[in-house]
Amino acid sequence: MNGRSRRPGPTVRTRVRELVEDGERRHEDRLATEEPLEIRLAWPGAPARRVWVTMRTPGHDFELGAGWLLHEGLVRPGDVQGVAYCTDVDLAPEQEFNVVTVTLVGPPVRDPGHRHTGLSAGSSACGVCGKDSVTSALDVPRAEPWGGALPEPPVVRRLPGLLREHQTVFSRTGGVHAAGLFTAPGEPLVVREDVGRHNAVDKVTGARLLAGESPAAACLVVSGRAGFELVQKAIAAGVGSLVAVGAPTSLSVQLAREAGLVLYGFTSSQRCVRYT
Repeated sequence: MNGRSRRPGPTVRTRVRELVEDGERRHEDRLATEEPLEIRLAWPGAPARRVWVTMRTPGHDFELGAGWLLHEGLVRPGDVQGVAYCTDVDLAPEQEFNVVTVTLVGPPVRDPGHRHTGLSAGSSACGVCGKDSVTSALDVPRAEPWGGALPEPPVVRRLPGLLREHQTVFSRTGGVHAAGLFTAPGEPLVVREDVGRHNAVDKVTGARLLAGESPAAACLVVSGRAGFELVQKAIAAGVGSLVAVGAPTSLSVQLAREAGLVLYGFTSSQRCVRYT
């Protein structure tokens, strides 16, 4: 390893000046950490190659890599042999925990170079940057449709509150999104946070994959809006419904309807709006 004393955490401390009507107050505050993560892909007979770079909140990086690969249609459950931080000797100390290599048991489902070049990159706000055409962005991978029970409306209205109970980084910073996988009765299976809403979903799916569990479940709950990229990931994972605190978009509703995904928006303890 290159000498970095410890992995970056999900928050960092900073000194601030809080300006109020009767003066100012100097104190310590917490910020959500945002750093780049490079995902590399390798399989027997093929050297590791970069397939994606994204801005993320450090933590659960292996899950993020595995989940992103499944959502992009590059792997199936059971394809991931291992995930590790890269130990290239030419990595600078600050990069030591910002590069992960996902090793597969065999070649990926599709050629990574078809839609993901070595220079592909995305921000913490966008899950479909780097696609080389509008057509490829809309050509989303799809798992088998969910055939189990779905949450009833009273459960749906409770889900954002249940998700909020697990948002520890948000409680400290106010600066991250959350995603959680839930059963039909509202029991949490896994919850993850990240500065990027799409990263949080990748981490949820990756957690299930690396635990040897199916990423499909009754409901995926997200703390923000239901954009196209989140609907795409829900369909790729095989979940039955997507519950968002915010609004959906026209394209997300269209994609959810075509795939048979139940989509809720504007969800709170008082109401929810079903779009499909």
